[in-house]
Parts: sequence; structure tokens; C-alpha cells
Amino acid sequence: MEILGGFLVIILFIFALIVAGTSVRVVRQSTVGVVERLGQYLATQDAGLRLLVPFLDTMRTVDMREQVYNLPSQPVITKENVTMNIDAIIYFQVTDPVRATYEVVDLITAVEKLALTTMRNIIGEMTLDATLASRDVINSKLQHVLDEATGKWGLKVNRVEVKDIDPPRDIVDSMQKEMRAEREKRAMILTAEGEKQSAILRSEGEREAAIRNAEGVQQAMTLEAEGYKQSYIKKAEGEALAIRSVQTAQAEMVYKMFTSIKDANPSKEVLQVKYLEALEKVSQGKANTLFLPYESVAFMGALAGSVRAVQTQAEKGGSDRGPLS
Repeated sequence: MEILGGFLVIILFIFALIVAGTSVRVVRQSTVGVVERLGQYLATQDAGLRLLVPFLDTMRTVDMREQVYNLPSQPVITKENVTMNIDAIIYFQVTDPVRATYEVVDLITAVEKLALTTMRNIIGEMTLDATLASRDVINSKLQHVLDEATGKWGLKVNRVEVKDIDPPRDIVDSMQKEMRAEREKRAMILTAEGEKQSAILRSEGEREAAIRNAEGVQQAMTLEAEGYKQSYIKKAEGEALAIRSVQTAQAEMVYKMFTSIKDANPSKEVLQVKYLEALEKVSQGKANTLFLPYESVAFMGALAGSVRAVQTQAEKGGSDRGPLS
């Protein structure tokens, strides 16, 4: 009896452990528990210690964190029938654990197949060049289509990134040759443009130097001509000033002579003698200007009479002195 009682105790202890193991659940942070009773949805449990009815309730854990799925490389065909391999990375997050549990059988497989189908549709409408140059467009279209299609599954596709695009080897070689030719063409264009700009700048510099040189020669000739002009002007002004000075001095001399004669109130004989002295100076070139009285005709007649009187007086004096000599 004692053995049978000990055996029953052990059985009861094991049963209690089984009951405790099936009724106590720990829901971790960032996850939720979907509780089912007899195969039917009952409730959604948040993080913490949760108790279930033994043998009646079951719990599925759903991760609510953002998940990263690496889409394997798949062959796709472009619009011009070029086959290439593309892989991508999908960032998604469960927003409704109930839908994610009951709306789709295998959530990850469903997302993968939908992404591959959508990628083939998008790439099939694009050319090779557009595919290689428009990764952002492909990412945006993929993200939009996947997010819209997986909404009924309780998913949110946050981001899609095309990681690698691997065209065929012959396409890669031809693209490299084309790129190399394009670079050489650009280099030649840049070189020709540089030489053109250099020639333009050189010709402009030579033209500017020639213009400056011509302007310098013209300015030097202008200054030289201006110097000659000023020299001639100064010389002419000096000569004119000298002539005016001489004429002024002669006029002043005549005026003083006339004034002194006038003040002395001389007789006609004295005037005649002074006139003769002036004529003598004119004949010798010592006087350039001769001033005649207003009554020049009468004065000349009187002068002629005076000359004859002097000559007569001289003849008489000579005859009178003849015998004495």
C-alpha cells in the first residue's frame, strides 16, 4: 500500500507540472500572444505572465518588431528581352497580429512570392538603361504595391531596397566599352574646348597688346606734335613780344623826342635840321619808323627851301673864305 501511495503521489506531481506548463505562458516584450480555445480565436495577450485554461487554450506568439527579409536573387526580363538577376531587401512590420495569423498561411512565403511577381512586372515595363539608372523608381513602386497588397494581411511594408542588378556578361562588356568611348569622347571635347579657349584668350591678349601699343604710339606722336606746337607758339609769342617791345621802345623814344621838341618850342630851322637827322638815320637803317607831321606837303616845301638856303649860305661862305685860304 505504501508503494502504491508513493506512486500516486509521483503521478499527481507530474500531472501538476503538466497542468502548470500548459496553463502558464510568458509573453515577451515586442511580441503579442494570440489565444485560441478549442481551435477558435479567443483573445490577444500583451507582454507579461499569462494564464491559460489547461488542455483547452493554446497561444501563438507574433513578433511585432520590424523585420528584414532578404529576397533571393531572381532572373527578370526587361522590356527589350534582356535577362538579368536582381535581389532586394524588404523591411516590413506586423500591425495586426490576428490578420497576420489567420489571413495567410505562411506570411514570409507570401511576401516573398508577391515581391518577386511585382518586381518582374515593374522591370518588364522598363528598358535596361532605365533599370540600371532608376533604382529609386523601382524601390518606390515595389514598396507601394507590396504595402497595398499586404495590408489585408496585417502587414506594413516600410521600405524596399534593390540591392544588386546583375546584367549578362556580354551586356556588361558592351556597356563598359560604351562608357569608355563616352569618356574618351568627353575628354576629347574638353581638350578641344580648352584649346579653343586658350587660342581665344591668346588672340585676345595679342589684340589687346597691339591696341595698347598703337594707342601708346599715337599718344606719343600726339604729345610730340603738341610739344612742337607749344614750342612754335612760344617762339612766335616771344618774337611778337620782342617786336612789340622794340616798337614800343621806338614809339616811346619818338614820343619823348617829340615832347621834348614841343616843350622847347623850336624854330622851323631847328625842326628842319632834326628832320634831316632822322632821314640820315633812316638811310643808314638805324630807324625803321618815320613819323611825319600832319601838314607834310607844306613841311616838305619848307624843308626844300631850307636846304637851298643852307646850300647858298655854304657857297657864299666858301667864296668868302677862298681868297683867305
